[in-house]
Amino acid sequence: MIAFACILAATGPLAAWWLWRRGAAITRAVVGLLALAYLLGVWAVLIEPQTLSVREVAVESPAWRGAPVRIGVLSDVHVGPDHMPPDRVRRIVTRLNRERPDVIVFLGDYVGGHAPAAQRSEPDRAEVMKGVAALGEARAPLGRYAVLGNHDWWFGGLLVEAALTRAGAPVLENRAVRIDRPGGSFWIAGLADMESARASPSAAAALREIPDGEPAIVLTHWPDTFPGIPDRIALTLAGHSHCGQVNLPFVGRPVLPSPGSARWPCGVYREGERQLYVTGGVGTSILPVRFRAPPEIVIVTLSAAP
Repeated sequence: MIAFACILAATGPLAAWWLWRRGAAITRAVVGLLALAYLLGVWAVLIEPQTLSVREVAVESPAWRGAPVRIGVLSDVHVGPDHMPPDRVRRIVTRLNRERPDVIVFLGDYVGGHAPAAQRSEPDRAEVMKGVAALGEARAPLGRYAVLGNHDWWFGGLLVEAALTRAGAPVLENRAVRIDRPGGSFWIAGLADMESARASPSAAAALREIPDGEPAIVLTHWPDTFPGIPDRIALTLAGHSHCGQVNLPFVGRPVLPSPGSARWPCGVYREGERQLYVTGGVGTSILPVRFRAPPEIVIVTLSAAP
């Protein structure tokens, strides 16, 4: 599709100029509308998906203890030929490193496409593995941690998990790890993906080892799991939504991938004492387009409420 879009981008202006020179007023009006649609299409297919925003988010939580922590968030990479070859993953990780986060979390969907690994060519499988391996270049003093997404399980969850482990980003599936630091220890817990072939997402299992009163963050691919997160969690981080991938003026986001994504499409949400941040991620899925939903890496600064 990208190659077809490039051909249209090259030939469209010539066709519009030819019609404009030979048309009546109504023809010129139609040509003008088509030209606008053409420009927006070029932006959505060829330009915006290649951009990268760095979003700074500040969250204050009554459940947080100790010094603030800067969390680098990267989600929905979708390695593949449409906008996300391994070299671009490497550039995105380099940009994330420049922000010097204390800890880095990966929120799933590292694989592009829907086909399982067994149905893909060897070069395609190798490309995916190179893209996941590039995440190993992320640097943070408190480490890197990951959860899996639905695309990863469609491809082969165990393959992706093994690649992340080699890259130094252990997968947290319904379990938690304690992070020790001078400013006060905290926990990071991860939920199983809703499409996992191994386990269903369980906040109870993930938080079982975390003592009451100790600060904790939950990682999940789907925002749909947020209702099951208890008040004692300082922040839940999720992806999956792509911020709708297309956000039309006056219309909004016509397509969102799940009920939770429709309820919490992107940004910070607070319900009672519970807080959620949903990132739009960096890749594309189904169609290689983004419109008013630019790729983003996020630095969340989590601190105690005054």
